[in-house]
Amino acid sequence: MTSAPQPGRPRERRVDHAIADAVRTLLAERGYPSLTVDAVAARAGVGKAAIYRRYATKQEMTFSVLLHDAREPAPADTGSLKGDLLALTSQIADQLAESSAGVMAGLLADVYADPALSERFERTFLAVERSIVATLIDRAVVRGELSHRPDTAVVHVLLLGPMFAWLIMLDEDPARAPELAVIVAGLIHETLVSGTLSPGSQAGIADGGAG
Repeated sequence: MTSAPQPGRPRERRVDHAIADAVRTLLAERGYPSLTVDAVAARAGVGKAAIYRRYATKQEMTFSVLLHDAREPAPADTGSLKGDLLALTSQIADQLAESSAGVMAGLLADVYADPALSERFERTFLAVERSIVATLIDRAVVRGELSHRPDTAVVHVLLLGPMFAWLIMLDEDPARAPELAVIVAGLIHETLVSGTLSPGSQAGIADGGAG
């Protein structure tokens, strides 16, 4: 049975795309410090209320557009831990390659300068990222590829650290990010299957918070 069309859905997608396009264009034209919700609303041709229905702050809007929102799904199950890790490192590389070092530096400076913003960032974006890592680890435990569940926070750092250093901290060639993704996935796979990482919480990040 075919579902009835959802009124307003195409329009909502149009607004999402308009906001994202406006954010990217304004960042390219003016840089992160000059980005404002007012400017994005004007460039996107929408009201500020439409933006605030989606994002609580300028920082959340920027992170969601450039990297991922609070509903980021885990990569599809490839059937192996090594395949899952490569899918995730490739996804991280693609997302970070779309962001300039200057924009990310300004965004993270804003986030960590404000305790309330930092706490919200950890509860939303970081919690989502670590829940994705936990999903990959749990798949591997169920398959029998891992003898225990390693610390999710440590695996998250191992996945993100080299990509972030290459693309954001060092501002190196983004064209080489896919090559780095393969290397990182392979190294983390070797580390995990060796069992050298200490066991983490069995509850998982989704139940235990972002820390």
